[in-house]
Amino acid sequence: MATMRQIRSRIRVAKNIQQITKAMKMVAAARLKRAQDRVQAARPYSEKMREVVGSLANAAAGSVEHPLLARREVTTTGILIITADRGLCGSYNTAILRRASELINEFDPSRLKLYTIGRKGNSFFRRRNYPVAESFTVNTNNISFGEATAIARTIRAAFEQEEIDELYVVYTRFRSAISQIPTVLKLLPIEPPQSHTEAFATPAMDYIFEPDPAKLLGELLPRYLITQVYQVLLESIASEHGARMTSMSSATDNAGKMISSLTLSLNRARQASITKEISEIVGGAEALKG
Repeated sequence: MATMRQIRSRIRVAKNIQQITKAMKMVAAARLKRAQDRVQAARPYSEKMREVVGSLANAAAGSVEHPLLARREVTTTGILIITADRGLCGSYNTAILRRASELINEFDPSRLKLYTIGRKGNSFFRRRNYPVAESFTVNTNNISFGEATAIARTIRAAFEQEEIDELYVVYTRFRSAISQIPTVLKLLPIEPPQSHTEAFATPAMDYIFEPDPAKLLGELLPRYLITQVYQVLLESIASEHGARMTSMSSATDNAGKMISSLTLSLNRARQASITKEISEIVGGAEALKG
């Protein structure tokens, strides 16, 4: 059985851990609020952009050629995987790495090129000798549109130069602070979205393009790609902060339970010690009487 000194030491350690996890929870909560606001602000624009570009690409199919619309025989598949730079965020990294591994297992490893965002994903796949073509680092506290633009340019250049023939992105879609969904989205080549709206349930509309379709799509498609990359980054960052806040909240509660349990053990040990001392005193007094 642990001594009272050992129990007091464990209580001090548990209290220190509780203070740290509580501070991390508060920081994650503040960052989550900002990230959630940015996701909710950007999501309508991203979804509308996807609908418009998909509809235009479908309407102009056969009459317009653009590198981002090119459909060719798939020999090399690119996968963009978004993870966190740090741990202490529950199952966030584990879930996205598991989903990415499931997707990777569907392809021939010799015909894959991986692009990673976040140190956790980069180290995970490099340790397992997967072909990581490029690794990116972003500011998860305040992601900028310029960072998304640089990433989009890299994967666009790889697609246009036929280094890859298609590209999937594996990210975590943000639903709430306690619910994040590992998601796979095909980014390239750009295809009409699989929408449930009537706009895509009916035959394609007859568009009159102004300016001409090639120029219009030439401007819209690169912007669309950047917008989608920016959106999945915002979703992933909000999911990371939500997972970290939930994880640190649980850790704080568990530390509190541990402190209560250790305090009870300390009181019992103190009571046993006092009872023993009283028994010894009483025993000594009885011996003197005898």
